[in-house]
Amino acid sequence: MSEQAAPQKKNIVRRLYDWVLHWAETPYGTPALATLSFAESSFFPVPPDVLLIALNMGKPKKSFYFALVCSVASVLGGMFGYFIGMALWQGLSGFFFSYIPGFTPEIFAKVQTMYNEYGFAAVLIAGFTPIPYKVFTIASGVFGMNFPLFVLASIISRSARFFIVSTLIYLFGEPIKKFIDKYFNLLASAFVVLLILGFVAIKYLF
Repeated sequence: MSEQAAPQKKNIVRRLYDWVLHWAETPYGTPALATLSFAESSFFPVPPDVLLIALNMGKPKKSFYFALVCSVASVLGGMFGYFIGMALWQGLSGFFFSYIPGFTPEIFAKVQTMYNEYGFAAVLIAGFTPIPYKVFTIASGVFGMNFPLFVLASIISRSARFFIVSTLIYLFGEPIKKFIDKYFNLLASAFVVLLILGFVAIKYLF
């Protein structure tokens, strides 16, 4: 029974991925990008990078505009995720753990450990890690992180992520798209390592 459930969930995510991608071929690509970026910060399983890259490839001159739309909507969605964690988590935790791909008790516990170790930096790092950003936004509300600091960390991390992607597409086009598609998680992890080292350096040098 469980062996059949896993592929089924995977197929659902794949269909959602294809559905997201098709918006790049419609006149509603930008509103779809904003909606996706907002939703992905709290409950939707497909990251906005998928549609962001497709839109950038179609209209390279608007790459930075798309990155801005993606960043603003993602931060607003993060605020919504924070509200879910702060006010609704007790009633919705079972739903998220059961039906939202990538949202598991194990990952949630890992995020809690990151909060205990890094605090503000955990959300800053969250914008780049392969761990779904929605886990961090909701966890921020659950654990009572300072809201202005949460917003600041979200603005920095999400903007950096989306503008880096858009800049690479703008400068290098199709070759870099294939590279990002193939190595995105590896690149994200490398950036996180550098970010953590930077915080460690600040802590001990200043």
